[in-house]
Amino acid sequence: IEEATNFPAPGPIMKLKATLRSSAGVPCLMRLTGNPGGPGHQWVKARYIDLGPYTVTTEEEEVELPDGRQVRTSFSRTFIPARLKDNPKLLENDPGYILRLRQTGSVALVKAWLEGLWDQIEGAFFSEWDPERHILAGELRLPKHWARFRAMDWGSAKPFSIGWYAVADGNFGGFRRHAVIKYREWYGVQKRLENGRITVVPNEGLKLTAQQVALGVLQRDMGEKLHYGVADPSIFAQNGGPSIGETMMLAGCSWIRADNARQAGWEQLRHLLSPADKGEPLLLVHESCEDTIRTLPLLQHDETNLEDLDSDAEDHAADELRYAVMSRQGVVDLPKPDVWVPPRTIEQKTINDLLAEQRQKAFNREVARTFGADATKITPDVFDVWMRLLGQVEGSVLWLLQHTRSEERRVGK
Repeated sequence: IEEATNFPAPGPIMKLKATLRSSAGVPCLMRLTGNPGGPGHQWVKARYIDLGPYTVTTEEEEVELPDGRQVRTSFSRTFIPARLKDNPKLLENDPGYILRLRQTGSVALVKAWLEGLWDQIEGAFFSEWDPERHILAGELRLPKHWARFRAMDWGSAKPFSIGWYAVADGNFGGFRRHAVIKYREWYGVQKRLENGRITVVPNEGLKLTAQQVALGVLQRDMGEKLHYGVADPSIFAQNGGPSIGETMMLAGCSWIRADNARQAGWEQLRHLLSPADKGEPLLLVHESCEDTIRTLPLLQHDETNLEDLDSDAEDHAADELRYAVMSRQGVVDLPKPDVWVPPRTIEQKTINDLLAEQRQKAFNREVARTFGADATKITPDVFDVWMRLLGQVEGSVLWLLQHTRSEERRVGK
């Protein structure tokens, strides 16, 4: 099979493999060829490339024959690198091949073909991604007052992707203000044990129910104060019964509808990934978010719409990131503590402090008496006392009860 990476999923190839049989005992083999890139890049890389060159992986099974005998059967697979240097005859017979490759104009393509690089592909949608810039290694400590939220891309047969995020205030750890940090993820993908190691089955979901996912999210919230959660708008669709969003809400896990604008979302995501003048991007991912790190760099452009990514690939973490950065997340600054000044004792007060207290008490008594007094008894002398007292108390205001128009005119004079 030529160009196996053109198959978005291994299903069709596995079906072809199932038809390899011979009643005469003829050995049946399948050989795949391919280059880095294409919608099937991730599953080919996970199934063959990541196991290591020339590493033979064998799967075995006990089979019962018609006569009752038990026979152990097996099949194996391996990855054989086919780089240019592994094919010296090609250069001997066609020395101009490298020159033609370089004339494609794509440095990434030439490097991938010449060196067999499966971690760097031609046509990556997020060409801004740089592991050295965007991946945070080691223990991550974040201030409690930072704004935190979560985002989700729903999936059942396909993986779901849920991420927890914090927004930096610019005063801790060297993170830029408004930087979005993905510090935790839960990615619902199938895994299997092969040759003593756990490997991912790309793009195959866990098929958990909405309630199971909701309970898993609450467990992973770890009691943190989250400002909100944004989710794939499809979870709110109603098709004759409770929606996925309703089911999760009844389990105590609430979401709001995410902004699902694709091109605007990709633009915002790429903007945050791009380094600023200071050299630090505004989107960072902790190393524990393994599936985000695994899938994001390998996504490619849609062949029919170059402004969008190829949705046949494993794009669930990317969609979740898009919902997160389109949620208009804000910064929470650490509140300034109130300055408390202990009151002074009588021994610490000066004569001016005591006189000021007496004037304030006299003013309070006069105001209290005035509220219950008849406005007709307000004389110029009393009014003058009020004004002098008010003048000594910064920000003070005189309020008078409203009476008849004639009384108002008299007081006004």
